[in-house]
Amino acid sequence: MTDPVHVADALVAGFADYHARFRAITQRAQRRFEARDWSAAGDDAVERIELYDRCIGEMAVRLDALLGARIGERAVWVPVREAYARAIARLLDQELYKTWFNTLTRRFFKTRGVDPGIEFVALDIEPTDRITHPVARHSYAVWGNLPRVFQAVLDDYPFGAAYAHAGLCAIRIAQALSRRLDAWGPDPVRAIELMQTVFYREQRAYLVGRVFGVERIAPLVIALVNDAAGIRADAVLTEREHVAQAFGYTRSYYQADLETVGDAVVFLRTLLPNKPIDELYTVLGRAKQGKTERYRHFFRHLARDPDETFVHAEGERGMVMLVFTLPSYPVVFKLIRDRFAFPKETAREEVMAKYRLVFHHDRAGRLVDAQEFRFLRFPQKMFAPALLAEILAECRDSAYVDGTDLVIAHCYIERRLRPLNLYLREVDADAARRAAVDYGQAIKDLARSNVFPGDLLLKNFGITRNGRAIFYDYDELCLVTECRFRALPDDEERPGGDAWYVGPHDVFPEQFPRFLGLSDDARAALLERHGDIFDVRWWLDLQASIRAGRRIDVPPYPASAGVVPEVLWSGV
Repeated sequence: MTDPVHVADALVAGFADYHARFRAITQRAQRRFEARDWSAAGDDAVERIELYDRCIGEMAVRLDALLGARIGERAVWVPVREAYARAIARLLDQELYKTWFNTLTRRFFKTRGVDPGIEFVALDIEPTDRITHPVARHSYAVWGNLPRVFQAVLDDYPFGAAYAHAGLCAIRIAQALSRRLDAWGPDPVRAIELMQTVFYREQRAYLVGRVFGVERIAPLVIALVNDAAGIRADAVLTEREHVAQAFGYTRSYYQADLETVGDAVVFLRTLLPNKPIDELYTVLGRAKQGKTERYRHFFRHLARDPDETFVHAEGERGMVMLVFTLPSYPVVFKLIRDRFAFPKETAREEVMAKYRLVFHHDRAGRLVDAQEFRFLRFPQKMFAPALLAEILAECRDSAYVDGTDLVIAHCYIERRLRPLNLYLREVDADAARRAAVDYGQAIKDLARSNVFPGDLLLKNFGITRNGRAIFYDYDELCLVTECRFRALPDDEERPGGDAWYVGPHDVFPEQFPRFLGLSDDARAALLERHGDIFDVRWWLDLQASIRAGRRIDVPPYPASAGVVPEVLWSGV
């Protein structure tokens, strides 16, 4: 029999190889930013997303060679798990190693639920609590001359491309920060800390840290862009709401080259103490660990109130997905129905392909991150009777009964949002106008990242706590470049027969307002700010730009966070 220690060592080496390859891809981000090679940066992001499953496949082949016919024997894996636990005990990122191990054993054993003998299960701990290793950072004491401090900051972050004007850039950052912290009183800044690692995503680089006053502390994120003039500061974020959006579940993953991840997560939690740990791991590109932490936190929550029941999520019944939730926990579970109501003509495989597209694509801050889970086990008694009956009647390809349990064979889990159509009925006229305007902005942001929602009905959008409109119904989502945007023919051009043909990819923007169900006031606000999305010419021009390879910038922060191009400094 193969020595368990030998197998455990092979597993440790396999994760180390994955981590090294992950970092190698991530390290390209600086070169992409310097060269403004946004297309290659997008390719790198997709390659890195796909890397985990590729490496798991390679590891499975190596284990098959090591264990042969015994690879599926539980008695083999129990001592391997014990040896593996000893091998990783002193590692800072041992939780990532545990997730790697669990991914492989679940692959071999098709585990329904969890098996503590051959998996690492610790629902009662917060894994980052034991991490005391400080993340690598630059620290700056501030004694009056804030521009000089930021000149030193820029000196500590050199790039292969030049700053447009480092001195002016430092002044603008200092001015922006002073304005943000005006309520802190005169000379508000006493110290600044920034992580040594630069965070890259899409067309920006970010310096991430915090700013200290005499008695206060705030996040500090400096966004850099690289345009024809060179690298310059574009925004300074100090409000937790803005930083939370930049690190949110509607954003693509950062390219941040971290030797270890757990200490970075601990540091980021000091900036965003209310941000779930699973979202921080995920936004750093560690999607599998994000799933592990979401699972851990959810089942720990269940243990505190085992009598709470799952119920249908609020909102209109989905034709493609059955959606349920636990009222006390802010996520929804989405199961694909066995059959779709008319007029839906898609198939299960096509729906799953749409979710994979979202997983790989730039989400532009307007698509909720959907995590795919398999073989979750719950007691049947946890489901409201009507919900359980509907699952068993309409989702037999996604769930089945095993004894007294219901096993969810396949589902997507997303953050729960308030459906936009319900939200608009509940709020006052001003809030409704703001939501309608942001709904239009969401459509534009998605379109500029080459995403067309397909179904623009309000029920397919949700509203976050910060009032942002987010799209979450993906079964008709497609690329803008796949659509055929058309103008409606005049009445005299419409033949009486069937000669006027509507193809499967035809889209008529003029028809959008007819089906939205907005109040007159909210509709007027939408048309005033974003009336161009109902004009076919806007879509055709955008489509032509995307096909020509022009990347349209969608900043992940509001205009109010931007720096002002002033050059005078009145500070002491």
